[in-house]
Amino acid sequence: MVCVLILLMINIPILSAQQNNTNDTLRLSLKETWERAEKFSRVIAIKNKAVSISNEEIKDSKMERLPELGIMGSAEKATNIPIYENGLFSRPTQHEVIHTLYKVGTDFALNIYNGNKLNLKIEEQGILHKIASLKKDQKTSDIHYQTASFYLDLQRSFIFQTLIVKDIADQEKQLAEVKAFYKNGTVLKSDVLRIELELSKRKMTLVQIQNDILIANQKLNIIIGEPDDRLIKPIETLSTTDEKSYDDFLKEALEYSFPYQISEKKTVISEIGVKKVNANLRPKISMYGEFYYANPQIFLYPYNPYWYSLGIAGVKISFPISATYHNVHKVRAAKLELEQEEIAHKDQQDMVRQQVKEAYLRYREALIQIGVAKIDVVHAVENARIIKNTYFNHTTLVTDLLDADILVLRSRFELEGAKIVAQNKYYLLKNITGVL
Repeated sequence: MVCVLILLMINIPILSAQQNNTNDTLRLSLKETWERAEKFSRVIAIKNKAVSISNEEIKDSKMERLPELGIMGSAEKATNIPIYENGLFSRPTQHEVIHTLYKVGTDFALNIYNGNKLNLKIEEQGILHKIASLKKDQKTSDIHYQTASFYLDLQRSFIFQTLIVKDIADQEKQLAEVKAFYKNGTVLKSDVLRIELELSKRKMTLVQIQNDILIANQKLNIIIGEPDDRLIKPIETLSTTDEKSYDDFLKEALEYSFPYQISEKKTVISEIGVKKVNANLRPKISMYGEFYYANPQIFLYPYNPYWYSLGIAGVKISFPISATYHNVHKVRAAKLELEQEEIAHKDQQDMVRQQVKEAYLRYREALIQIGVAKIDVVHAVENARIIKNTYFNHTTLVTDLLDADILVLRSRFELEGAKIVAQNKYYLLKNITGVL
């Protein structure tokens, strides 16, 4: 017992000194904590890169509308042409040719129509960009909720610490009163020992709460990028009263829920996939051209060793006849994929409804629990007052007195805990609906 009390006397002031050191204490509102978490989160940074990549892919697809241009040049050496006048195995005569050939030129190709595949590709890239943005926003919302959970855990531990410190002070005063009665011979020594035992248990609870503060503090520091030993102090009392009905939250979720929106976008991509496969049956129209300078002139006979130029331009139209039978199963597969995504989208809608319903009921349940806990505190305080009066009038036992005191402390813990739980359930509901 003596060792425990010495340990308490050593540990409790150390943490109090850390809390009073303003140089190491960072006072943050929840909004400021969110901003720091967003800035530090590597997961959000990765999602931002994914958004940037998808944006560049859209631009790259649009660049395919521009014609393909190229330049070329060549210098060649040609041998004489052997002529086998008397058969392949006879000695040939050599026909003199122009031995050095030069050519420089440029060419271009422009896709005029290819079954609308390019526009479909650009549209698909745009949907993928939106999905990447939604995933980034979803991860930001998840980080907000995780940060809020750590923030609320830390806030709850600080509140519990305040309650237990005040209760310890009250118990010490009560212990002094009981000791005075003991000196007068009106109470037993066992009563003093029982109260001292309960007081030591409360001090041990204080140590546990202070450790909870350090643990919750480190979790919050990690997510916002602060050193582990930096003490965070929540500075605001959060209000979570929201009178919206379940139908209002559900309507909000079906409009803003990230998984629901992503599922909807995937369905659109599958619709585009069907269009892309059907585009294989459409004709392809392209424009092409070439212009070059060459030496010697061997385009027309008789040849001559002079520079000449030639320009060619035209339109090419082709139709893939083989696609009429090669494309059959591709179309079926694309349509089946679309049906699969439509079913998955409906399943996601059911999941959103279930999650919103559960989160809403748990939130309302937490609000009711706050009301019940407030009444319990009033009853516990009144009960403790009555028991204390009867104890000092020698009509009740010390165990009744201690039980009444414990009931007061527990009811106050439950009230503050219920408030934190309600706040947590509120942020969970907002996260599920996609508006956190």
